[in-house]
Amino acid sequence: MTDQRIYGLIGYPLTHSFSQNYFNQKFEAENINARYLNFEIADIGDLMKVFAEYPTLSGLNVTIPYKEQVIAYLDSLDPVAAEIGAVNVVKIIRKSDDDEDFTLRGYNSDIIGFSDSIKPLLTPDRRRALVLGTGGASKAVVAGLRSLGVESTLVSRTARPGVVTYNDISQEIMESHKVIVNTTPLGMYPHTDECPDIPYHLLNSSYLCYDLLYNPDVTLFMKRAAEFGAEVKNGLEMLLLQAFASWTIWNQSNI
Repeated sequence: MTDQRIYGLIGYPLTHSFSQNYFNQKFEAENINARYLNFEIADIGDLMKVFAEYPTLSGLNVTIPYKEQVIAYLDSLDPVAAEIGAVNVVKIIRKSDDDEDFTLRGYNSDIIGFSDSIKPLLTPDRRRALVLGTGGASKAVVAGLRSLGVESTLVSRTARPGVVTYNDISQEIMESHKVIVNTTPLGMYPHTDECPDIPYHLLNSSYLCYDLLYNPDVTLFMKRAAEFGAEVKNGLEMLLLQAFASWTIWNQSNI
């Protein structure tokens, strides 16, 4: 249908379809004339081809590896996205529904989804976090933790100022960081036999190990952490909460 609104997800590779299934089920249940598509683009430079092919495109979600790269193609950023330096929601602003001229504004709903998801699991002992990974998702996680009064230490395979490496994670560091958040793709389907290289044997029931991944439901990171008594949680609730926020961003004119 020519007047059908199109929404979608850009990323590469797109090995999961939560957003696509969620939104299309929502559209059908609520009788909304819209469709959600996965746009698996191998280069962020192909983004404008998507707009050319789908003139009724009304909103985009952004996932790995484009949460930072997409910023160069946007006309403006929401203050939160600007502070984080990563975007996972793009709002397409047209003067009218059939207007071929549009502007693109970037937002970050990951911070909302993550903060609301992890907040009930924080305790007085869980006030410092190791954030595994330094990509766009980690920036939202750090900002979300900061808003909840939790201090973060970034962990990467590469040493650089302000970041520790996996080899640097000592018993002392582990004991002072009772929250561990995996923002890397390690363990995501189909590579379910992978996990971040941390000293799992130092974990116990005082720890919270949160994986942004949700496919599989229980990642190897979560499984190994649970074996030593840690509380574990995957990213499915975060994804659902950020999807709610995405829909609000796309459809409220005052945002």
